[in-house]
Amino acid sequence: MRSAYKVIANLIALAVVVQAGTIAFAYSGLGVWIQDGGTLDAAAMESEDIAFTGVVGFMIHGISGTMLIPLLAIALLVVSFFAKLPKGVAAAVVLVVLVALQVTLGILGHSTPYAGLLHGLNALVIFGGALHAARLASSTVTEREEVLA
Repeated sequence: MRSAYKVIANLIALAVVVQAGTIAFAYSGLGVWIQDGGTLDAAAMESEDIAFTGVVGFMIHGISGTMLIPLLAIALLVVSFFAKLPKGVAAAVVLVVLVALQVTLGILGHSTPYAGLLHGLNALVIFGGALHAARLASSTVTEREEVLA
């Protein structure tokens, strides 16, 4: 179970990297589309006819952020009870809470730009928390004791 915990934690970190890449791809493509004469207004945003290089990034970002990463965080929490790692359950609980906050901030970011700012910052915290959780599973008891000392 220790290895499952480590794999899931690393998958969360990887998913955050994918999130950053796909949203950057989407907004870069949107910027190029606008520079080439595309017009973005409320009607265009509600339309499904907008097509530009990178538009798929919005879809990947939305789906992985609202479904995949929360599922991975819950799986990490479940596995944490069986992995019996010192502070493993606590790290998993923190990640579940951070991911729930992330989804909320992502939704609020559509109407509140400041939520979007916090959404980006919280993503970095999730990334670091996931790497920390993976490190808990890969370190030996002696290494953990040295870190705590």
